[in-house]
Amino acid sequence: MSSQVVVQSLPLVERITEFLKGFTVNGREKYREAIRRMSIERSISLVIDFEDLLSFDKELADYLLEKPHEFIEAASKAVREVLEIEVPEYAKEVETVHARLSKLPENVHVKIRDVRARHLGKLIAIEGIVTKISPVKQELVEGVFKCKTCGTEIRVPQEGEGLVKPTVCPVCSENGQKSAGFVLLPEKSKFIDLQKFVLQEKPEELPPGQLPRSIEVLVKEDLVDLVRPGDRATVIGFLKMEEDKKLVRNAPPIFHMYIEANYIDIRAKENLDIEITPEDEKAILELSRRSDLEDVIVNSIAPSIYGYREIKTAIALLLFGGVPKVHPDGIRVRGDIHILLIGDPGTAKSQLLRYVSTIAPRGLYTSGKGASAAGLTAAVVKEKSSGEFYLEAGALVLADGGIACIDEFDKMETKDRVSIHEAMEQQTVSIAKAGIVATLNARTSILAAANPVFGRYIAGRNISENIDLPVTILSRFDLIFVIRDIPNADRDKELAQYVVDFHGETYPATLENVLNAQLLKKYIAYARKHVRPKLSPEAKNKIVEYYVNMRSKSEDPNSPIAITPRQLEALIRLSEAHARMHLREVVTAKDAEVAISLMEYFLRNVGIDTQTKTIDIDTIMTGQPKSQREKMLAIIDIIKSLVRENNGEPVSIEDVIVAASEKGIEESFVRKTVDKLLENGEIMMPKQGYITVVSL
Repeated sequence: MSSQVVVQSLPLVERITEFLKGFTVNGREKYREAIRRMSIERSISLVIDFEDLLSFDKELADYLLEKPHEFIEAASKAVREVLEIEVPEYAKEVETVHARLSKLPENVHVKIRDVRARHLGKLIAIEGIVTKISPVKQELVEGVFKCKTCGTEIRVPQEGEGLVKPTVCPVCSENGQKSAGFVLLPEKSKFIDLQKFVLQEKPEELPPGQLPRSIEVLVKEDLVDLVRPGDRATVIGFLKMEEDKKLVRNAPPIFHMYIEANYIDIRAKENLDIEITPEDEKAILELSRRSDLEDVIVNSIAPSIYGYREIKTAIALLLFGGVPKVHPDGIRVRGDIHILLIGDPGTAKSQLLRYVSTIAPRGLYTSGKGASAAGLTAAVVKEKSSGEFYLEAGALVLADGGIACIDEFDKMETKDRVSIHEAMEQQTVSIAKAGIVATLNARTSILAAANPVFGRYIAGRNISENIDLPVTILSRFDLIFVIRDIPNADRDKELAQYVVDFHGETYPATLENVLNAQLLKKYIAYARKHVRPKLSPEAKNKIVEYYVNMRSKSEDPNSPIAITPRQLEALIRLSEAHARMHLREVVTAKDAEVAISLMEYFLRNVGIDTQTKTIDIDTIMTGQPKSQREKMLAIIDIIKSLVRENNGEPVSIEDVIVAASEKGIEESFVRKTVDKLLENGEIMMPKQGYITVVSL
């Protein structure tokens, strides 16, 4: 029997009412309960699951696919009928009730790239990422107009474009008068909320070399403000057309397509848009039980790049990530790990970043040179055709819940780099422009690569001198690695052999123990979604013991500070990530040991005072190790002392150099410090070669 015959035999509304009343799950009346809850939640919508409809009445489900407009209209009436029976008081309160459809079959799903004119008027489901969103506006659906002559109020339904006013006043025409016109009464008219947003193709689904396509979505009433820029959503609705505003007179009519949404399903960030089948899960759990799991995963990170064991281990931990926490007072502590790679030219930094952006379940690659603050965080843009302002998400917001790889980090403009501060620590992006004030989520791990300021990394200089990055950014990275290209006969031979083998017929032997990229991607997605490890007492003791031991070295007033609470939090994140790698729910002492060894490697290579050869975290946190800071203060004291002796008159830089040399401070350091003090405005140079202090 065809669906049309079935529907004809029983009115459609009644048929749907039967479904709403009679559908049960394990003896529970699913939709009756949902309709009762509508009054508690103050909702005007009921979501109907297509799979439920299919299992209850196949013909009715077929009818929905054949004639969705009629079905939704009838379903909305059916929901109201059941609401009037279940909660009559609430039914009187609400004017409109909507039936929304979810979990439609695959044949209704259309890629944004494949939307065509043939889909016009049809019910389709499209999936993408929300990039732009407009403020909420109000649409007039029924206007109440007052006659200027006699004061009669007339209701006029609003359909189509422009404000539809009454043409004649019935009272005035009866009395033989002519109406002087009509005025709209907004407080008595009926308005509904309306909003537009843009849904764009997901970066990971983009064909190579193609620009992402997008489609506009129109949402009304209770669907407004459901999504934010950066959200991944499936929109179910009807494809419609709207004429573009003509920018050129007598131009042919051109229309653009948009979707009027019936339902929006927002994907949870943890799902990471990767489908894991039962077979995949079996392979993942089998892999997690391997004794050499860590070696296999680390070897699988950019296998074409030779060496870099510590860096690849750190990148593996960044991919798995720690566990974000929200304290009772509402303060959020990030779980995402940030890593910076500083290296000589030709050390495969960009290759590592490219690989991570492809293997990460939600990876995004961008280059610092071509990235602006707005492009990385968010911007307010004006739509040419409509003149409306939209809030547009940047790279860090689009990578929310994933990993942002930023190459040429040092080449970014200073004003653009400042915008990353908030995204790195607070993991949000705040914007206040053109009347739009918003805070967007940017819960993203950042893997950045930068080049040394002198072309190559100079071993005798501290990190802040080697790289053109402010300490405010440097201090936010959990780990920083320096990749140096130092000639070494044995290592160079191994590297050359590895590269030659990789390009030749025979792959290097180490590549035999490597996971295929798809399995690694699924393994990472599975771990991030299902595993939230907690610190064991043993792991806590290990981390506390290491932290206290490092801090105890700094108790002597003459000793530099070796470690701060920021590194302590990094240790916890790294330990959690290592436990996640092994799909463990508890962080063990072994996980803490791996985190400590990476932290030790970072501190010994980067967080070290190159003059005293001691670990000094201020090298990263303030840009100056303790030894340099003390010398700088000594030079300031010398300048002040000489100016006092000279009755407040400027003193020669040469005199400062002589006085400083008596305290063992070399001339080059004095000149560099003087330049820095002049730049900061702490001293002045009234005439060439002479300096004085701003205040004694």
